[in-house]
Amino acid sequence: MASDTEYYRRTAITRLDGLSHQDHDLLNATVEEWLDGCNIASNLAWKNEHTQSGVRSVAKDAVRSDTGLNSQHSILACHEVSSSIQSCIERRKNGEKATQPHFTLKSITYDRRTLTVCPEKEQVSLTVLDDHSRVRAYLTLPSNEDGYQYQYLDDEDWEYTESTLHYRDGEWYLHLGYRKEKPELDQRVGSTTQNGTVLGVDLGVNQIAVTSTARFFSAGKLNHARREFERTRGNLQECGTQSAHRTLQEVSSREDEFVKHILHSVANGIVQEAIEYDCDGIIFEKLDGIRKELPEADWHSMWAFRKLKKFVEYKAEERGLFVDTVNPKNTSKRCNECECVRDGNRHGDEFECRRCGKQNHADYNAAKNVAELYLLRGHQPSRGRSLSQYALKSGSRTPS
Repeated sequence: MASDTEYYRRTAITRLDGLSHQDHDLLNATVEEWLDGCNIASNLAWKNEHTQSGVRSVAKDAVRSDTGLNSQHSILACHEVSSSIQSCIERRKNGEKATQPHFTLKSITYDRRTLTVCPEKEQVSLTVLDDHSRVRAYLTLPSNEDGYQYQYLDDEDWEYTESTLHYRDGEWYLHLGYRKEKPELDQRVGSTTQNGTVLGVDLGVNQIAVTSTARFFSAGKLNHARREFERTRGNLQECGTQSAHRTLQEVSSREDEFVKHILHSVANGIVQEAIEYDCDGIIFEKLDGIRKELPEADWHSMWAFRKLKKFVEYKAEERGLFVDTVNPKNTSKRCNECECVRDGNRHGDEFECRRCGKQNHADYNAAKNVAELYLLRGHQPSRGRSLSQYALKSGSRTPS
């Protein structure tokens, strides 16, 4: 059996159809119990400082007894909490600011024990509340058989796995998770020649990402939308009615989906940039140290950075690219031309070296540093070509 790291993973999104009023009520009730279960597990994990498998040990019985969830969904709720709370607890242990996760997004996780997919009938069956209740629904698929969902539904090499059900705008959407075993190692390993190339990526607040090839992915549209969502949430919170609370949950769900859409677009662009410049890998800053480099980044920004990196990882993997990280220390203060590191080199989006006078966009300078420091610190992928240079807008550079 292949391990979790030996699979390609994809998601096929489709709307559920053919649901009765009773089905809607059952799904709504199950999601409400799921949110209660996640918050129960979050409270216990936060109180006892448990992460990963510890969440299940301390919270599963409480979730099972205090909600209407079945045994398997109680376990899945604990897994959901463990993936969200680990970094928060680690930051709190290190004396850093951290907030306990609270679950409000109207969605629920399913696995092969709680979800059955029937590709021939284009139907799914979902467990709701106790083990004896199930809701059956049709998948709303494109009339054109070239729709991307069919490549997973109709291909036996892809098997469905952990999925999520979302409720938004009065409809239920199923994000079907699929996985496929990777080819054998000797079929995937490329040339072992020298001069492998990497693409550096800097993450920021005004620019979601900037590459060492000078491609900028602006955060303007994302930040504007987030401000509008925040204003709407504030108005709803002031209202305080039950109807406003339900609308607030829907607004939060729409915001998350909008952010994910933007991040998918950026991830596609980063991977395409790496392919265009014949790169072997993509280098990010380590996210556990980026808070010190970006003190103005809020929790939502950190969540977006993690999502973006995850999206890039699975998109790059399919194209034969690796993704790795480097310690972000001094990437924003270091001059990429003369290597001078000074606090006064950067002023907002502008970079001007106090020693050599070199001027550049601060994020572009940082993106080049991310790639260069990765190579200078001796990082190499576990397989494939030996790396010695990083991609620039005009050619490549080998660090001295």
